Amino acid sequence: MLTETIICGFGGQGVLFTGKLLAYAALYQGKELSWMPSYGPEMRGGTCNCSVCLSDEPIGSPLVNTPDVLIAMNEPSFDKFESTVKPGGIIFADSSIIGKKSVRDDVTCFYIPSTELAKENNLTGMANIIILGKVIRECSDRLLGINYDMIVSAFEKIIPPKKAALVEKNVNAFKIGYDYK
Repeated sequence: MLTETIICGFGGQGVLFTGKLLAYAALYQGKELSWMPSYGPEMRGGTCNCSVCLSDEPIGSPLVNTPDVLIAMNEPSFDKFESTVKPGGIIFADSSIIGKKSVRDDVTCFYIPSTELAKENNLTGMANIIILGKVIRECSDRLLGINYDMIVSAFEKIIPPKKAALVEKNVNAFKIGYDYK
């Protein structure tokens, strides 16, 4: 099974870090994966995205043109990628920033106020982790069984020891998204 995901937003929103978390969680499970970042020279404030392919088989190309899963953190990215999602795919949108809904009836959409939830819980800058929690809750099966514990383990592996205090904050943010109804 191959699952292709695009994570998109502004530079500085943790788009690439979110993709790395998915990739590392798959890596620790022995899955095949690719992680390909894409961003302009302006980085912070400019748009960026990353493609994550997860599979049980070798992956032929890291390019994702029609994702199964879209995680949109801002409206320009939502506008750019919404139409590319495969029929039957899933869109996750940060409704704190994206002021519109998808017009498509052939995809499932989740609107999570992740930026607002981050602010309310004193986790400013962790909207990406909150939305990832909802993604794992809703489509773990599509993501080759990546689950809550696997993402928590990935935090512990990829956050450097000198920033160990961030592990707990990330786990808290992840749990907020995971538990969001």
